[in-house]
Parts: sequence; C-alpha cells; structure tokens
Amino acid sequence: MKWDEIGEQPCSIARALSIIGDRWTLLVLRNAFMGMRRFDDFQQQLGVTRHVLADRLKRLVDHQILEKRPYTERQQRFEYCLTEKGLELYPVLMSMVTWADKWMDDGTGKPMQLMHKQCGKVFTAITVCSECGEPLHARQVKPLFRHHPFHAEARPAVPIQQA
Repeated sequence: MKWDEIGEQPCSIARALSIIGDRWTLLVLRNAFMGMRRFDDFQQQLGVTRHVLADRLKRLVDHQILEKRPYTERQQRFEYCLTEKGLELYPVLMSMVTWADKWMDDGTGKPMQLMHKQCGKVFTAITVCSECGEPLHARQVKPLFRHHPFHAEARPAVPIQQA
C-alpha cells in the first residue's frame, strides 16, 4: 500500500494518520495550540524549511483543521487559526505528552506541566469512558469492527513463549 492511500482504509487511525501522521504536522499543531498563528513564527520556532511548512499548513487548511485568515491588507499576509475540527485534536496531543513524559524522560523531569485553568491544579491527561467516566486502558477495551481493517489472512499476535 502506498502512503497516499492509507486514508482509504476502513480504519480511523489510518484515516487520521493520512492527515496528521508526520512529525512536522504534529509540531505545527503543538505550536498552534500554544497560540502561534503566523507563518514566519512557525518557521522560525520549528526551523522547518518554508516549502515543508507551506505544504503542512496547506494540508491542515484543506482538511479544515486550520483556517487561513488575512491579518494585514497591505501585503496580504495570513495567520492560521485552529478550527473546531482542529481543536478536537487536543486530546491526541495530550495523550502524546503523557506518554512521552512517562517513557522518554531524560532524567531532568517533565519539560512542561499542564495546569487546569478552572481548578488551578497541575494534572496528567487521562482517557476516560464517555459512558461511565472510568479511566480506560488498552486491556479494558474491546474493538467492535463494522468492517475489519485487517486482511482476512491476518491473525492475532501470539505472545512469545520464553524458554
């Protein structure tokens, strides 16, 4: 399968990856959530080439994750603002922060803490069940497929037996 066909799979993860599945796109989204809006600011902070940044911003605009708005009329310059669809990606980034803080600690601690504005407390993001409110873990979830995303010949992984 070609990378540009991955979004055609009957799999929600593959479909999402077809839009946001590269590091530059995720870093653009990170910066957008931190309030960055202008091309030059993204380019300077990320150190990405102008061509790559323009491509990622265009893809995010094309998929209505960012909205391109003019901020000056004299030179026709634009800023990029998160849309409602884009704002819904926040839990994805929070899950990545939680995972990286746990598994990629370089010994200096978390590079950033998150504070809930409403209660004023520093927190760690968790995923909870929308029905009962309990925290979710992989072994507590059973996928129910409408169309199974894997090939018919694919078999579940078998745990490796240790000698």
